Amino acid sequence: MEKKKEVILVVEDEDIARKNLEHILMKTGYDVVSVADGSKAIDLLQSKSFDLVITDLKMEKVDGMQVLKKTKELQPYTEVIMITGYATIETSVQAMHDGAYYYIAKPYKIDDVRQITKQALLKRRLRLENIELKEILKKQRKISDIVGQSAVMMDIQKTIHQIAPSDINVLILGESGTGKELVARSIHQLSSRSVKEFIAFNCGSFTEELMANELFGHEKDAFTGATKAKAGLIKVADGGTVFLDEIGDMPLSMQVKLLRVIQEKEVLPVGGEVPVPVDVRFISATHRDLKEDVEKGNFRQDLFYRLNVITIKLPSLTERHGDIPLLAHHFLSQKSKAMNKDVQNIKKESMELLCQYGWPGNIRELENVIERAVALANGPEITVGDLPDYISNLSIETYRREDSEIPTLEEQEKNYIKWVLDKCEGNKTKAAKIMGIDRVSLWRKIKRYGMESEEK
Repeated sequence: MEKKKEVILVVEDEDIARKNLEHILMKTGYDVVSVADGSKAIDLLQSKSFDLVITDLKMEKVDGMQVLKKTKELQPYTEVIMITGYATIETSVQAMHDGAYYYIAKPYKIDDVRQITKQALLKRRLRLENIELKEILKKQRKISDIVGQSAVMMDIQKTIHQIAPSDINVLILGESGTGKELVARSIHQLSSRSVKEFIAFNCGSFTEELMANELFGHEKDAFTGATKAKAGLIKVADGGTVFLDEIGDMPLSMQVKLLRVIQEKEVLPVGGEVPVPVDVRFISATHRDLKEDVEKGNFRQDLFYRLNVITIKLPSLTERHGDIPLLAHHFLSQKSKAMNKDVQNIKKESMELLCQYGWPGNIRELENVIERAVALANGPEITVGDLPDYISNLSIETYRREDSEIPTLEEQEKNYIKWVLDKCEGNKTKAAKIMGIDRVSLWRKIKRYGMESEEK
């Protein structure tokens, strides 16, 4: 699609000066409308949109200051450049105070006019893009907390809306940091169960004994130290939703007990003899290939089919590359408000680096990077200097293969992990923090890529 030309309104009562400006701007590639007095300019501003207004200051009847004020009133996002042969500090200050982008004194250089015009239009574009992103975010927040305009995320949101009202169990697949819990919460929030509890439980963080105690609860004197009965998380969520994260890490013996809960709709507390009825919806998530685990005997097939009534596959951040600016601005708004800072935008070169980076830690890593950048920012915009070195140095750091061929996504991630580990001298805790993932996720990636032998 051909890019639409930006439209500039030139207001100049001197014929030669007006024609010169019109010629310069049209030759540069802009559409130009020119008028000889301020009143005609104001009439046009009431009926036609302009990207930029370049106006002379001294004109009869309606001068440049009046054109400036009317432009800001009618078209607040249109930039205004003042040009005059009567430049004084007082008029310059007043023009800038009233919203002029720049103040140029005659005689001016053609290159200066072109450069200032280019900068003014860039400012307008960035401002409108920022407003558009905020509007998209505002609309999306009315639907759910999921941010994304890519085709794959729009399909996922559609699926969420379709399945949320039902009571079917859902399995969410995706890498660490892709937003699996957020999807689960959205399903819960859009369901009739939203008035009840949403309980999230990470199956990879507990031993089997602790897992049974946390999920099913226990009776008094069930074990040493059990001085009173405790309701398990599944009972606490009665009428609501239980989200079992990293379900693939659940031991086989616990899988048997969970299957019974799903089938019989009751839990048996540790040390108890009488089952307790429960009514919950189960949403599970994992980064693992559960079908492969079933084939290897590491996951029960009957439980897999019970949990996997509907599957939602979340893409990595690199697979939804177009959502990076939207997500970045979403986190910028969140973190700026949380830190009580007035950071409103991300500079163009900073956004280019964010879009260029590989994001092995996915959305969670992006959130961490934006949070860090907001904390370090000294002005209203995030600059390259506010980004971590491993991102700001992307212009010189590369992860290409020696034969110069374009690497696969897996090769890119493996080489990046190796590079970060080298930078951290093999310190996995530090490396995981830099990547925005937990140490367990990093270890899984190291094992997946067969990098154990490469460690220092």
